Parts: sequence; C-alpha cells; structure tokens
Amino acid sequence: MKLDGIGLFVNDMAKMVRFYRDVLGFEIKEGEDAVNVYLIKDGTLFMLYERKNFEKMTSRKYEYLKGLNGHFEIALYVDTFDEVDKMFDEVVKKGAVSVLEPTTEMWGQRTCYIADPEGNLVEIGSFNKPFER
Repeated sequence: MKLDGIGLFVNDMAKMVRFYRDVLGFEIKEGEDAVNVYLIKDGTLFMLYERKNFEKMTSRKYEYLKGLNGHFEIALYVDTFDEVDKMFDEVVKKGAVSVLEPTTEMWGQRTCYIADPEGNLVEIGSFNKPFER
C-alpha cells in the first residue's frame, strides 16, 4: 500500500477553496461550488470533500470538531527562517488565524502555526536549508 494523498472534510467549500487558493497559494482548478476538490501540491494529492456529500455517500453521520482542530496538521516547508516569518505575516494579512507566531525551536526548526477557516492547523516551518526527502 502507498500513501496517495490527504483529504479534508469541509463544511463550507467556497470558503475553504478561497483560503487554500488565495491565502496559501494552492493551485485549485475547480470552482468554489465544487462538491470535491482535488489538487496536487508539491507531488502530494490534497483533497477537499464536502461533509454533507460524504455523509450521504457513506450513509453515515460523523462528528466534527468545532474551533481549532488538534488532531492533525498540514505541514508546509520553506527554505529559510526568513521565509517562515515572511509567509506567516503574508498569510495572516490575507486572513489566516494566527495560532503560534514564528519561533525557533530547540531542535533547530523555525516554525509557526495558523488555522484555516474551519480550524485545521497549518504549520509553516524550515530548518534553514532546502527541503530534502
């Protein structure tokens, strides 16, 4: 088995499409009225599914957290510490909710956290060098 992608179950598709496209710069080809959105971000499949349609498809009702979601994070990498600070300021000015301002952690990473409109955590971080797999 191979990891294919990550999906978010969203309540307000239009708001979430605008956030990931306009604030974080994800390339999204579907419109704000789409039922499902699929995109590739740096080689990773990222999907947005409308909650009500997923529940209908699976014939089940699910529980969703309200407020900040501490169950997972979406991690984005930039090459330098300065870029962490710059991207944080940029996305907060565009409407992202600040969760943790840029901080250099004792393990050598500069990191910050924001939240999307539905409370999912997004980390922007760097080890002050280009990303390596």
